[in-house]
Amino acid sequence: MRRAFWAFMLMGMLPAVAAAQDIGGLYNVNGTNFDGSPYQGQALIKITSNTTCEIVWKTGSTSSNGFCMRNDDAFAAGYVMGKDIGLIIYKASPDGTLKGLWTIAGKNGAGTEILTPAK
Repeated sequence: MRRAFWAFMLMGMLPAVAAAQDIGGLYNVNGTNFDGSPYQGQALIKITSNTTCEIVWKTGSTSSNGFCMRNDDAFAAGYVMGKDIGLIIYKASPDGTLKGLWTIAGKNGAGTEILTPAK
């Protein structure tokens, strides 16, 4: 009985692991800055383990590197942009789109960002 319980529990965890790994790839970026001005670019997500990933954004002349993690439909990344440290939290849609809200440590305001899988 105990084995059956643990087998069932482990099987229930498999979709979450698969979901963490299916997020890797190239994305088109569309966002807004704190002042509402738009920006565009690309982001590359590279899976580094079954729970973590690396993300690199290139928007205009700006490049940022981050560390990320997915939990069900929540996807979060901490990042460094120059001397600033930031955080973005996305909600993953079934179509693979990530819709997020971001901020920078110690600054007022928030921006928005949508990552759409590049085809």
